[in-house]
Amino acid sequence: MGKDQAAGDLSILRRFWQYANKVLDLPETLSLIKDCRQFPRIPTVVVVERILTMFLSRLGSLNALEQLEKSAVWAGLFKGQLPSADTLGRVFGLISTDSIRAANHKLYTVLKSNKALESPEHGLTALVLDGHESHATYRQKCDGCLKRTIGEDKREQYYHRNVTAQLVCRNWSMLLDAEPQKSGEGEQTAATRLYERVVKQYPRAFDVVLTDGLYCNAPFVNSVVDSGKDIVVVLKDDRRNLFKDARYALDGTQSSCTFDDGRTRRECWDINGLKLDGVDELVRVVESKETKTISRQLSKGKASQESASWMWVTTLSPVKARTETVVCLGHSRWSIENQGFNELVNRWHSDHIYKHDSTAIINFWLICMMAYNLFLCFFQRNLKPILRSKRSMLQIARMMQAELYIVLEPAHPP
Repeated sequence: MGKDQAAGDLSILRRFWQYANKVLDLPETLSLIKDCRQFPRIPTVVVVERILTMFLSRLGSLNALEQLEKSAVWAGLFKGQLPSADTLGRVFGLISTDSIRAANHKLYTVLKSNKALESPEHGLTALVLDGHESHATYRQKCDGCLKRTIGEDKREQYYHRNVTAQLVCRNWSMLLDAEPQKSGEGEQTAATRLYERVVKQYPRAFDVVLTDGLYCNAPFVNSVVDSGKDIVVVLKDDRRNLFKDARYALDGTQSSCTFDDGRTRRECWDINGLKLDGVDELVRVVESKETKTISRQLSKGKASQESASWMWVTTLSPVKARTETVVCLGHSRWSIENQGFNELVNRWHSDHIYKHDSTAIINFWLICMMAYNLFLCFFQRNLKPILRSKRSMLQIARMMQAELYIVLEPAHPP
């Protein structure tokens, strides 16, 4: 490895900020984020920049961030002193959540204008909605905590949940928005509130909504249809009249298509013109029986097969989406689990409670989403293919973290 290449690797954090400032117009985006302090000694943009860097470098702690106050690399990246951990947590509890949403919307606009968000091969961009529980505790609580009783002793547990929206594109998936679940309401109520805001702010960003079986009901389906969008929702409740009607119709027909991707064989059935209670528009049910071939180490080269069956309800007509497209969309719902919640929790420390305050919790979650979007765009659009082939996203993130601890001052001999 040459000196220039090594120097370029070590300056990956600077390279990110240069790309974000020049190409993604990050300074103007972050300037949209405001808080309710009347005479702030530390500007809000300074606090947000520090928290973004904390998430980008996967530090996972405000105290770990505070310890970098004397880092020479930090001084080269930002002007001014690094605020304390207490100050960062306090300010994030005062930031307007809607202003962070506006900043993420500005980022979406920039990415869309730069053609960074490509539509999938089938041409339908999907919006995935799903709930996520950030943490649970028996001791600490705040005014926004949800409550439940656990175990035979009926211990009271406090927790926070939110519903998150993700845009599924061809090259990567962008996290758009999140809505906290309030005390006394269910996940679907928060999801409806989130969807109404997303479809208003991103009216042309997606074509179809993807959800799990919890949302297979008339109120939510009607709200999606009334907004001019289609929906694909999991059908798995055998108590529903629609499930019984679909099961009866599917059992008496031959499969409509079969396709194989080399590892999973899918045999599909497609029934149109069914009725979901409370929905005026006729719906369509697609079933996929899937057989996956798996080679395990203990089987000594012998492949085993695992079978699964999926059913989806959709308002997409056969003209808009053929059977294979509906199946592909149905499985795209897992993107929010794999490239969303699992990624943010396990590698980005998004579930860490940086400050136990309901406003601060959702603000940290939204900023983590923005950092994730920025990092993916930087990895996909700025780094050369040869560099991406040799270094994973996790390694690039660790290089960013390592750079913060590098001492740039040369060591002089005694």
